[in-house]
Amino acid sequence: MSTSDVTAAPSLQGMRVNGKQWHQPRKAFRPTAGQTSYAKRTEDRKAKAAMQAKEKEMKDEKEAERQRRIQKIRDKRNAKEERERYEKMSEKMHKKRVDRLKRREKRNKMLHS
Repeated sequence: MSTSDVTAAPSLQGMRVNGKQWHQPRKAFRPTAGQTSYAKRTEDRKAKAAMQAKEKEMKDEKEAERQRRIQKIRDKRNAKEERERYEKMSEKMHKKRVDRLKRREKRNKMLHS
């Protein structure tokens, strides 16, 4: 027998007392094993806070872009409706009168917005 065979033998243990050999071998109970130092915990908290701030910033940017697209669609829709309304008016009225109404509505819109 060589020395490598002898060193491998102690790692093998005998039969488990309860007879459940398919289970993993139990480890010693170490109540302080999961504890970390105060400095490490504060460092982790800072890292987590920085990550959350970055995520929030990215979400806000995405939401702002989404709102900008929605507003663009709304503006386009309103402009189209207004254009159609003026076309309908121009069918009934003279072109100069429609232009005059347009200017007056634009002035009112500027005053009230």
